[in-house]
Amino acid sequence: MSVPFLDLSAMHNSMRPGLDAAYQRVVDSSSFILGKEVELFETEFAAYCETRHAVGVANGLDALFLVLKAMDIGAGDEVIVPSNTYIATWLAVSYAGATPVPVEPDPHTFNLDASRIEAALTPRTRAIMPVHLYGQPADMDGINALAAKHGLKVLEDAAQAHGARYKGRLVGGLGDAAGFSFYPGKNLGALGDGGAITTNDDALAARLRVLRNYGSERKYHNQYKGFNSRLDELQAAFLREKLRLLDGWNVQRRAIADRYREALEGCGVAVPQVPEWAEPVWHLFVVRSAQRDALAQALANRGIGTVIHYPVAPHRQPAYSELKLGVGSLPVAEAIHDEVLSLPIWPQMSDAQVEQVISACRDAAASL
Repeated sequence: MSVPFLDLSAMHNSMRPGLDAAYQRVVDSSSFILGKEVELFETEFAAYCETRHAVGVANGLDALFLVLKAMDIGAGDEVIVPSNTYIATWLAVSYAGATPVPVEPDPHTFNLDASRIEAALTPRTRAIMPVHLYGQPADMDGINALAAKHGLKVLEDAAQAHGARYKGRLVGGLGDAAGFSFYPGKNLGALGDGGAITTNDDALAARLRVLRNYGSERKYHNQYKGFNSRLDELQAAFLREKLRLLDGWNVQRRAIADRYREALEGCGVAVPQVPEWAEPVWHLFVVRSAQRDALAQALANRGIGTVIHYPVAPHRQPAYSELKLGVGSLPVAEAIHDEVLSLPIWPQMSDAQVEQVISACRDAAASL
């Protein structure tokens, strides 16, 4: 039996009646842009995240970018970002016209290390953008304290962390705003693309609703040079059905992650570490190995699908060559990107599939 890296078919087959009903509601309504489904999803997602507002947008990158625009962060400004993240975090800053300033992560959690941030601040720093990477919350108290000390905004990149908790509080309401992605493979994924912004700032939410819709609050009357970034009505309907099931799915992910961590400890790969204050949702289960490529091939030979998240750090991408950050400039991130490997994890994995991944991983690691 082979085990794919991800199988969404079991999830969607199990909830097909709800998805079919969502589709039918939208078709019957003949309202396809910023209609009732988006309005209801925004209300329900805000309540889920324990925030006053959720604003649906086209994707997770737009969610981050639009918040920066709404905060008037742009040309000449700098934003602190993790050196270890998916490039979308950096791209949001670049799209706003600002400059991303990378700071190294904690090598144990892979998340932004608050103790390193202050040394990277300049008079041009306007915001800090921590990422709750792989579904594990960043250490927000230190980040928020530093932001308050220096008058900076805090924008959570929560694209991988739907339902994760930090010291009992849900991500999405731990800073000034948060950006979520509903890419299909996410814990809360659409059947296409989508994103949302959560915030407790009434004025910010109001401005975001205008910016996402051509800068227009009233049709054909434009307050700002806005954007076309609206959560699709059909995707909102699908997301409403999935949101009801999200907590249960996250419980299943935690159970699988717990089995992995216990069974793989000491077998030759480094398993994720979880601070006592964190309640991850395990969007990804990422191990480390100095022989990562050989491990991936050995697992493939045993029928186990894996993915590298991510093979090249953002500062080493040609897209950011202008920053002139050469090899060795951000060694923690570079080491992480050279060694990480994501194992299969999704809520509907069977016990047999989980055990096969564990057995194959132990055998593969022992063979290296």
